[in-house]
Amino acid sequence: MSAELGSAAADGELAVCDRVLEIVGATAAAQVRVSSGRRSLTRFANSLIHQNVAEDKCAVTLTLVADGRLARAGTNRVDDDALRALVERTREAASLRPPDPDWPGLAPPAPVAPVDHYDRATDEASPRQRAEVVAAFLDAGGGTGMLGAGYCQTTSEVAGFANSDGQRLTGRSTQATIDGILRQGSADGSGSQTAVDLASLDGASAGQDAAARAALGAEAIELPPGRYEVVLEPACVADICQFLAGLGFNAKMHADGRSFVHLGEAQFDPAVSLWDDATDNRAVGLGFDAEGTPKRRVPMVESGVSVGLVHDRRTAAKAGTTSTGHAIEGGERFGAYPTNVFLGAAGDVGSGTGAPASGGTLDQVVGAVRRGLLVTDFWYTRILDPKTQVVTGLTRNGLFLIEDGQLSRGVRNLRFTQSYAGAVAPGHVKGIAPDARLVNSSAFVPSLHLASWNFTGGARG
Repeated sequence: MSAELGSAAADGELAVCDRVLEIVGATAAAQVRVSSGRRSLTRFANSLIHQNVAEDKCAVTLTLVADGRLARAGTNRVDDDALRALVERTREAASLRPPDPDWPGLAPPAPVAPVDHYDRATDEASPRQRAEVVAAFLDAGGGTGMLGAGYCQTTSEVAGFANSDGQRLTGRSTQATIDGILRQGSADGSGSQTAVDLASLDGASAGQDAAARAALGAEAIELPPGRYEVVLEPACVADICQFLAGLGFNAKMHADGRSFVHLGEAQFDPAVSLWDDATDNRAVGLGFDAEGTPKRRVPMVESGVSVGLVHDRRTAAKAGTTSTGHAIEGGERFGAYPTNVFLGAAGDVGSGTGAPASGGTLDQVVGAVRRGLLVTDFWYTRILDPKTQVVTGLTRNGLFLIEDGQLSRGVRNLRFTQSYAGAVAPGHVKGIAPDARLVNSSAFVPSLHLASWNFTGGARG
């Protein structure tokens, strides 16, 4: 759908932005973001839908700077009395705060790329349409008596942004997700898909993935802790990218000395590239950030070499560069955050050009492992040291032993303590599967075959 249609759809939000700026007047610098949308959720357990909820959302966020003092406040009302109260409350809060010496000023007027990750049918999806996706998911395990649990969700956002320096932007987006497990005995198998549109979700395919994992995981064995060669599926790789990109290639973390990144150094395997790109047609979300800066593609790793950081206006001003469009709400303390991360093979630096691939199919990647583990998902991951990217967490919903290139049996979940950066260091990536997919709306990543992963114990300790 064209960006022009997206702009028209956000005219109401932009009009509210303009009204807030009119109330602020010329006595302060201000930026306003107005977002409306819908979130609809269909949940199921014991293979029955037990909850269907939907909410319409509206949020007005005002950032106001007067005499160098900054304050931010919000409301979910758009009537004139509420907007006047919002301005007065924000102005009063700013007057009580000390001057902000790092205030970089407002984003200058600049056009946004024609990003329109939106589908009207998904925005208006009915409970029946989500139930049909759920039914297809559950049918995959019905013949064997498996029970399922999970959810199907559709969300939409229409946003307007304006500031008192003349920047005016609009955007819109939708997302649809089916995420669930099927259980056989004590073994759970997961299946998940996320897309811009509900029609792209294949509930049957996600259910078949979950059923196959649950069946293979029945009568799982215990394995001793230790280092194992692994194939990590996309959900695991997305978790790795979240820590690498969010804490490592965050310019504030880097400036504060809390990042592992050394620009110009070959810190990753030469097979790997990492970048952020909201303009890619495989991504989701809006085309501009919380400060009203248009997003653009930012290379972070090219062929194993760390090459770039993501900036908001604060870190960019200090570094003598320009914002990359990665500011988040309230990011003064945390810094910029990449929300559309891609991991691909070296050389796959194009935008919207098919799936990153090397090493053959996932079966071929698994076939290259003499003895190791296939890991479906991580959870409860917590970083222990951002400088080394040492993270601890657990496996879940599918851990399998690979013997002589074949999945042989399920394995009980294991705890790991592993440096994420070390896992993909030079010489550690043995293959990249061509199965890249969108995970959790924030990463488009494939399965990775890694030389070693440090499992430190069972899930109970």
